[in-house]
Amino acid sequence: MKQLALLFSGNGTNLDYILEHLHLKDNYRVVLALCNNPNAKGIEIAKRYGVTLEIIDHKAYATREAFDAKVVEVIQSYRPDLTVLAGFMRIVTPVFTHAIKAINLHPSLLPKYKGLHAIERSYESGDRVVGVSVHWVTSELDGGEVIVQKSFERETNMSFEAFEAKIKTIEKEALVEAIQKVGNL
Repeated sequence: MKQLALLFSGNGTNLDYILEHLHLKDNYRVVLALCNNPNAKGIEIAKRYGVTLEIIDHKAYATREAFDAKVVEVIQSYRPDLTVLAGFMRIVTPVFTHAIKAINLHPSLLPKYKGLHAIERSYESGDRVVGVSVHWVTSELDGGEVIVQKSFERETNMSFEAFEAKIKTIEKEALVEAIQKVGNL
């Protein structure tokens, strides 16, 4: 059985989707849900599924490296085959990237719109074809090899709210597809 660690920071919608579609199915088991935000709504989702939950508040650490060292220690103790950054709103350092085999979801068609506010920047770009990417985590921000991309053609006069909702829908599908693709390598 392929063991997964899922990292999240907020509402946990990606966490929920992965748990619903992969956990204890198709030879996958989520061995750890790790959150950096003690007030995240996704914590309740992890509890509902009964997966092991670790909360490591990044604000308790003086540096990103110190926080990442603790995260690495915890992840490694669960021995996952793959770590998935599923709405984990932290830029990880080489302390993390050199120790953990991980994939990340990014809400744009990389290499476009790396970093923060990618949905907004993609929307404002006026690009006709837009979408999401799942890529390997490396020391270069949103620079790892792309595993899966899902795209759609933007409707004329599409509102930002409709655009964001579509991005959030295909994000979940792309994440599950990437986990399955990597799991079959």
